[in-house]
Amino acid sequence: MKITLIALLSSFLISSAVVLAAGSGKALGSPTASVTIELYSDFACPHCKEFHDETLPSLITDFVNTGKVYLVRHYFLLKFQYSRLSASYACAAEKIGKYNEVSDVLFLTQRNWGISGNVDATVSSVLSPADAQKVRTLAKDPSIAAEIERDTALGTSEKVTETPTMIIVHKGERIPVAGVISYPILKMYLEKVLAR
Repeated sequence: MKITLIALLSSFLISSAVVLAAGSGKALGSPTASVTIELYSDFACPHCKEFHDETLPSLITDFVNTGKVYLVRHYFLLKFQYSRLSASYACAAEKIGKYNEVSDVLFLTQRNWGISGNVDATVSSVLSPADAQKVRTLAKDPSIAAEIERDTALGTSEKVTETPTMIIVHKGERIPVAGVISYPILKMYLEKVLAR
């Protein structure tokens, strides 16, 4: 009986870790969902802020959290002054499991740090001092810059030219949707895709 209980507990902990890993960084939801949305955005882009604030929460609640959509967020740097810096901090935060907190505060306070350039203070406001120091150090690591460049290059290979851009993937078909799209329109579209 002890062995069976230990085996069940081990299995539960392993499967729980997989679920947490699927939702603790840039990727949210089940990788086996029938639709994947690859979202390219820039933390300094006002249209991305609009998408993040007005469309993304309902998309996550109605489609990602219900297992219908797997959301993969990518960095795509535009020509804003603090695009690279904000992406570096978010990417570093992902490495310590704090991507969502940092992503949310960057969009929430975009107007402030977009003018002042004080991304460090913005990010530090949602982290413990120890985590803020880890993120600060990681943000300068060349591997962080390389990851951001890979995401941007991937977007370029997908013909992304503006943000936000979603690549909606279903049954091998890749459909690009550029610009801000309201949640009711996106919901209607996803329901049609899922019905196919």
